[in-house]
Amino acid sequence: MYWVNHITTSKEKFKLLFEILLISTRLGLTSFGGPIAHLGYFHEAYVRKRKWMDEKSYSDLVALCQFLPGPASSQVGIGIGVMRGGILGGIISFIGFTLPSVIALIIFALILQGSAMEETGWIQGLKIVAVVVVAHAILGMAQKLTPDLKRKSIALFALVITLLWQTAFTQVGVILLAGLIGYLVYKNHAENEESKFVFPISRKLGGICLSLFFGLLILLPILKEVTSLNWIAMFDSFYRSGSLVFGGGHVVLPLLEREFVLTGWMDETSFLAGYGAAQAVPGPLFTFAAYIGAVINGWTGGVLATAAIFLPAFLLILGALPFWNQIRQNQKMKGALMGVNAAVVGILISAFYHPIWTSAILGPIDFAFAAILFSMLVYWKLPPWVIVVSGAVGGALLSHL
Repeated sequence: MYWVNHITTSKEKFKLLFEILLISTRLGLTSFGGPIAHLGYFHEAYVRKRKWMDEKSYSDLVALCQFLPGPASSQVGIGIGVMRGGILGGIISFIGFTLPSVIALIIFALILQGSAMEETGWIQGLKIVAVVVVAHAILGMAQKLTPDLKRKSIALFALVITLLWQTAFTQVGVILLAGLIGYLVYKNHAENEESKFVFPISRKLGGICLSLFFGLLILLPILKEVTSLNWIAMFDSFYRSGSLVFGGGHVVLPLLEREFVLTGWMDETSFLAGYGAAQAVPGPLFTFAAYIGAVINGWTGGVLATAAIFLPAFLLILGALPFWNQIRQNQKMKGALMGVNAAVVGILISAFYHPIWTSAILGPIDFAFAAILFSMLVYWKLPPWVIVVSGAVGGALLSHL
């Protein structure tokens, strides 16, 4: 594999970083459907197609990002970029995946402020695309991560609990319990498959990033009170929201509403209109912050809000991964990780049903269209962007039937 450690010339480095930018931007332009769907798109682009990492490494990274607060799919994308091209690779991967939706939402804020986003046929088509992509990813991951009855049972436990008991901390609790069960059941299990990458960041730098994460969480509210500057107050609100969210972008809605609607920064109509726009664009739902920032203070506010809400995700993934890489190589911890990875499969199936399936498959015609798109992706081996375009066009046509 062509990892950052093996790069010796600036030309090779530039070529690698440009490749990361190209692929992440393509994902940023075509990844509809929310964080679980994004993991499906990443799995297809980075694991299945390009073999940038093996199944076990990807599932370990997903498990870690599900456990950390913040936007899980963005953290997975950053982690893959760092593993492939160092810290600069992580930054470029983040920019490519995030910038398209940031630009779109800032434009929405400046031009369509106060307008509600109407549910149209092409949006419904993109929801069906998300069903197809996630189903494909789950089938591949389940085959690898739940090969025996014990791990299938752990996945079933995770599915049932996360489906029936939906709180912000359910996922974290399920992952912890699955890790304990895996440790007890598989502590003497010898795995044949080893990871094929070395994370190119030291534990010292990881410690600095974690210190910055907690330091800013404590320092920003103090600066807000001392200075009374609007931009610091904005940065603090977005940073805190990005630091305290478990469970994906949808969970950030009440936090942002409390920070910006209840305090009078913006009215509820504009807030909900922007949230509708965020649902209609590809990329991470956390870019909703760009809309809010642009409503408050133009495009500069949008850029500031985006930086503030994603900064915790960056610091946490850079801080946690160097330690995670050593933990996952520990023979005693491998059993726990086997349990965690099985639980991630159950969590993904739970999210696949609700909200992805329940919001997209509304009748027989939707199911039939999903089956066609699934066949195009899995059996005809068409690239994901073709599936996205077909879904949007097909959804628009079906809305007239």
